[in-house]
Amino acid sequence: MRSKNNKTIIIAEAGVNHNGNMLLASKLIDVASDAGADYIKFQSFDVDHLILKKTKTAAYQKKNLNKKISQYSMLKKYQLSEKNYKYLINYSKKKKIKFLSTPFEEKSLNILKKYKMDYIKIPSGEITNYPFLKKIASLKKKVLISTGMSTEDEIKKALNVLKKRKKDLTILHCTSDYPAKLKNLNLKFIQRLKKFGYNVGYSDHSTSLITPSIAVALGCKVIEKHFTLSKNLKGPDHKASLEPRELKAMINYIRDTENMLGSVKKVITKSEQKTKLLVRKSIVASKNIKKGEFFSFKNITTKRPGYGVSPFNIKKFVGKKSIRNYKKDQFIK
Repeated sequence: MRSKNNKTIIIAEAGVNHNGNMLLASKLIDVASDAGADYIKFQSFDVDHLILKKTKTAAYQKKNLNKKISQYSMLKKYQLSEKNYKYLINYSKKKKIKFLSTPFEEKSLNILKKYKMDYIKIPSGEITNYPFLKKIASLKKKVLISTGMSTEDEIKKALNVLKKRKKDLTILHCTSDYPAKLKNLNLKFIQRLKKFGYNVGYSDHSTSLITPSIAVALGCKVIEKHFTLSKNLKGPDHKASLEPRELKAMINYIRDTENMLGSVKKVITKSEQKTKLLVRKSIVASKNIKKGEFFSFKNITTKRPGYGVSPFNIKKFVGKKSIRNYKKDQFIK
């Protein structure tokens, strides 16, 4: 069983699934808290600092929204105000879950700095944003960086900018499809990321409940997963998100996985100790043996239970004289 210090950090990613509605946002906090997540996370941006007005929506956004609209217009309705932050932070405290929000540009980063969040999250789209990375590197904060849509070379360049934060940085493996197909998750790359010398985590955009548990088994210390109140709500990310029951099940799977992983030491459990003696074998007489008769594979064999001499020692008896009489099935001593 993992110690409490090795407990996987689980981030329930509300993102923009609040749809600009604080009542909806509150319910998302309720769900994340009830499910047992460690953090609830939103997304922070000022569209005028983030995006050009005519920038097109991504293919998945068009599909999920079922209409043509610019990214600027789409994201404008999801923009949070400082008043919203204060409300969400206070409500999160009330629900005993920690608050995070991902800044997507520097203005939002400067606002979020005031709220003393445990982590600053760098989204996948900003991994090549040198000025933004440089700014985050100057902060005395723990950093999460997502690596969706990135080459290994781009990841290394970003890490080089963030090297001041090495002890406090976690790299999140990620596939930036919404939802991501299982065949595109490439979870084996987590093993490669571990060789970079940083903590690793996984930002999952699949709709699978077990994918995060597999990532934990591969060594991930942080799991981030999008969730929603309903996949039928309108918005770009709802269809790639887990519903409340699914989120809770996923977190339970992760906690079960932690218990299953154990340690690198092979130990015999208490229950195994009891079973061991009953299912292992001992050296016994396969027929009556007279004193002075030589032991051989014709007159000794192995049978359960394991209260007698281990079969590993059978060669020590073969060819030697018996110093006593044995009846069939009697333990050889």
